[in-house]
Amino acid sequence: MLEVPSNKPYLIRALHQWCTDFGFTPFIAVFVDSSVEVPMEFVKNDEIVLNLSVEACHQLQMENDWISFQARFGGVPRKIMVPVSHVLAIYARENGQGMSFPFDPKSVSKDIKPEVDTAKTARPKFTIVK
Repeated sequence: MLEVPSNKPYLIRALHQWCTDFGFTPFIAVFVDSSVEVPMEFVKNDEIVLNLSVEACHQLQMENDWISFQARFGGVPRKIMVPVSHVLAIYARENGQGMSFPFDPKSVSKDIKPEVDTAKTARPKFTIVK
């Protein structure tokens, strides 16, 4: 019998859309290990909470395996990459409604980070022409 793919990325996208449609701020709680790319200075007890609102993140991509975007932390732009397997919950900040997901850190396989198109994410370089 074929293994049924996880419905987790679909539920995350649906709850993100619900939050956005009703003016709520979508937050995700993430388990942090070496496969997660987040500002480590904001990680507490191997977890971080991230704001996925349109105002807070740029170039949000919610794929079946990865969630990636750019956001500012302390005024510094950062690239964020989170494996969907590491998402512990998604909820609306204003009322706490959302969904949590079962998670066992021992069962997580080491996810391979997707290839990033550096042409899109590289900072533009300016030169002075006289």
